[in-house]
Amino acid sequence: MARRRDQVLDAAIEVLGTEGPRRLTYQAVDAAAGVPSGTTSNYFRNRAALIDGIVGHLEALERRDWEEFARQAAPSDVPGLAAAVTRFLLLATGPERARTAARYALCLEASARPELRPALTRGRAAVVGWGTEWMRRFGSPAPRRHCEILFDYLDGVAFHQLSFPAETFEPGPGIRELLTGLLGTPAEPPTESPATP
Repeated sequence: MARRRDQVLDAAIEVLGTEGPRRLTYQAVDAAAGVPSGTTSNYFRNRAALIDGIVGHLEALERRDWEEFARQAAPSDVPGLAAAVTRFLLLATGPERARTAARYALCLEASARPELRPALTRGRAAVVGWGTEWMRRFGSPAPRRHCEILFDYLDGVAFHQLSFPAETFEPGPGIRELLTGLLGTPAEPPTESPATP
């Protein structure tokens, strides 16, 4: 039963992210999920309940992805961190673009439905907590503030790419420049010790 519910919610995210909020109907979700007509309405009695389900499912998916990302990414310097963040942004605007677009659609929905904000805020807080630890690890004097600056930048870049897709999307240089500005780069060790007087 839980698997079927997740299947429906995965399809709902796909519909929301690719076709927009107006096309988010029971019929569209049933068709995208490949389930019998009426399945979505069995799990979610109205549109508000479906939206709530999508918010919770997105939160769980993003937590899983960030945990996996943190496990796989083990950068040892600022350029390595920039490369890892770039890979994640390319994933979010490429293979996972529907999920990213669905999240933005829900943020707009929250402007009319304040009850959605806690769950959306909770998801972002989890990501900021992870990012803050990375910023601290790389010597940031203000790790939380620097993490929020980074994520605000990534949100802007992702939103622009989803709205106005560039054929050649290369976010790496901007990410490297931002992280270098926030964190600096380690000074190169001297090749020779200075002569003593």
